[in-house]
Amino acid sequence: MSKKPYDANRFFLKDTIRKRIDFSRTAQNLGLTAPPLQKSCPPDVPTIHLPDGAAALTRQAKMPVGEAIVGRQSIRQYEPAPLTIEELSALLWATQGVRQVISDDTALRSVPSAGARHSFETYLVVNRIETLSAGLYRYLPFKCQLAQLRLDEQIGRKAAMACFGQSFIAASAVTFFWTVIPARMEWRYDLAAHKVIAVDAGHVCQNLYLTCQAIGAATCAIAAYDQKLCDELLGVDGDEEFTCYLAPVGKR
Repeated sequence: MSKKPYDANRFFLKDTIRKRIDFSRTAQNLGLTAPPLQKSCPPDVPTIHLPDGAAALTRQAKMPVGEAIVGRQSIRQYEPAPLTIEELSALLWATQGVRQVISDDTALRSVPSAGARHSFETYLVVNRIETLSAGLYRYLPFKCQLAQLRLDEQIGRKAAMACFGQSFIAASAVTFFWTVIPARMEWRYDLAAHKVIAVDAGHVCQNLYLTCQAIGAATCAIAAYDQKLCDELLGVDGDEEFTCYLAPVGKR
């Protein structure tokens, strides 16, 4: 079979693009201001303080990392019990928690990222989290808060429909939706940004898997979704910010 239909996508998987870029002309090297490390939150949006995520992870983890790696698997069936707010905070910190702010354009997090650019935002479709109403939320890692974007008892069903009817999304306690803001990475890497964004997504979701395993929860990564419907569900523009990856989580 001819490989011609695949050439462009195979090119994307390589690092050949790096040799075509004049890195002296990137936005960073031209002295342009970096995009914000966290998407701003309108002042009229209610916010909810979370327990300290790093401490919550330490308290909730029931096994060492080696056991979590051995036991890691994709699970699509969840118990009807809710997750606690502390369990949610542990999962959020493990996937996007801020460890250290170095400067206005650089912060270190709980996952690796090319150039510490961390181009993702985390949205939560909440079905069953203790003390939270069902609805759409966004994680504010620099403040250890959730922004309550809207309440909606049917949000889980809508999320499932936006992912080609994958019903186990609606049955989860919460679904993590990661959007990407490409400009954060493009500022430093120009056209070489997009492959490393995809690599970074794997770092984030693997931490979710291992943390779920460690705290007695379960998850299953999803890369098959309706782009337009998911972007509309989250209220993002689909261009400067768009859905990139998602994973429902529930009690094992």
